[in-house]
Amino acid sequence: MTASADTLGPPRTSVGVLGWLKKNLFSTWYNTLLTFVTLWFLWVVGSGLISWSLTSARWDVIAANWRLFMVGPFPPDQVWRVWVVVLFVSALFGVSGGVWGGTVRTFTMSLAGGYATLAVIALFVFPVSENLVWLLANLVIVLAAYFLARGRKGLQLWLVGAWLLGFILTILLLQGFVGSTWLPEVSTTQWGGLLLTFMLAIVSIVVSFPLGVLLALGRRSKMPAVKVFSILYIELVRGVPLVTILYMTQIMLPLFLPGELRIDNVLRAIAGMTMFTAAYMAENVRGGLQAIPTGQIEAAQALGLNNALVTLFIVLPQALRMVIPAIVGLFIALFKDTTLATIVALLELLGVARSVLAQPEYLGLQTEVYIFVAAVFFLFSYAMSFASYRLEEALGVGKR
Repeated sequence: MTASADTLGPPRTSVGVLGWLKKNLFSTWYNTLLTFVTLWFLWVVGSGLISWSLTSARWDVIAANWRLFMVGPFPPDQVWRVWVVVLFVSALFGVSGGVWGGTVRTFTMSLAGGYATLAVIALFVFPVSENLVWLLANLVIVLAAYFLARGRKGLQLWLVGAWLLGFILTILLLQGFVGSTWLPEVSTTQWGGLLLTFMLAIVSIVVSFPLGVLLALGRRSKMPAVKVFSILYIELVRGVPLVTILYMTQIMLPLFLPGELRIDNVLRAIAGMTMFTAAYMAENVRGGLQAIPTGQIEAAQALGLNNALVTLFIVLPQALRMVIPAIVGLFIALFKDTTLATIVALLELLGVARSVLAQPEYLGLQTEVYIFVAAVFFLFSYAMSFASYRLEEALGVGKR
């Protein structure tokens, strides 16, 4: 008698949902026990939180102060400028997703999904309101720009210039012009909420990245003056907390400036965050530079490339690719550290939350307000983390 094929073949394994559950959650008796304990804990905590959210929580504090949370004391009749900036950025994201594809396309579609979700929420919180109209306009813009630009690789260079130009136009549009009637000046002291949080984080991230790369290269330089300066800067800045640097830029810096020269508070805060982040960025990049095998450098030099070309085209791209997780982690930390700006009299998102809680009709609603603030920070931090993961996957980070 011969054995059947089922007897001789490898043991059968479950496939689909049941197979995944058996492999990941019920593979052993202790995994099964841990799964049931975790489900019980999630049920107890989750059911209580959902019940509180739907019955006891007073979310009207968020709806009533929505504009404050988003733009702070920005003049109400000029809020349209912020929405125009968001429309412009949405269009650029749509075009970028269509031209570059890959990870950028994923992020663009996630942005469109975010607009759709916010529009649904706004439909219940602000029925037939200006916010709903602007959200739907952004959703249409990002999708239209994506489909119109899809596959047009010739727009890549123009797109880089559009992003750079867009940053300048954003500053001009938000700040306006002195004496102008159609675009009056709005001082940065009137910026606040999520708008100010974004400005602090984005500008600090964009400026600190090249500075950190230069400091990392300077620390490895063979020129003594450049190397000593880079080392001293990195070690001194890393040796003090960010709050100390913010106090120095806000209080001590004006003491060393001429009487007629006054630097804007927001610019000083951005300068402090940029200085702090650049020092940590330099160490992250230096770790990537040290991981490059010397054989690659010697091979490039043997082909006739000078030191500058070897660094620019051989060493630096590989080093930056290796340290993507560390760089994005630093950017996420900086985004959350913008809350420290409230101690130097800047009303970013957390500062607005505290001012809202000071209103007599909303005393005692700390839980609702801080859950909302935490949800906002989690949403954007997770978006950066997700984009980082997709970029690592596309570049094959950690794979040979």
